[in-house]
Amino acid sequence: MNKSELVSKMAEKSGLTKKDSELALNAFMASVEEALVKQEKVQLVGFGTFETRERAAREGRNPRDPKVKIKIPASKAPVFKAGKGLKEKVNVNGKKATKKK
Repeated sequence: MNKSELVSKMAEKSGLTKKDSELALNAFMASVEEALVKQEKVQLVGFGTFETRERAAREGRNPRDPKVKIKIPASKAPVFKAGKGLKEKVNVNGKKATKKK
């Protein structure tokens, strides 16, 4: 599902217009981004948690020339951890949901 499909689904489920749904989605994404930049967690009970994690500096290999070592600097990475409710819905009756083709 891409952003426009998500906006359409949100409009359908909420009764809002697509334009209002897109504004709401954009506001949500901007709010999460601002919180993560400030190193804050965004917890949505039953859905999941957005947070940042520190990645230590490390040594890697150049993909074009595996013999050459490169230094990968330390960084912060945004992560999402699914909540219990979301995990249960994805794993209906303990069985993993299968992707429809």
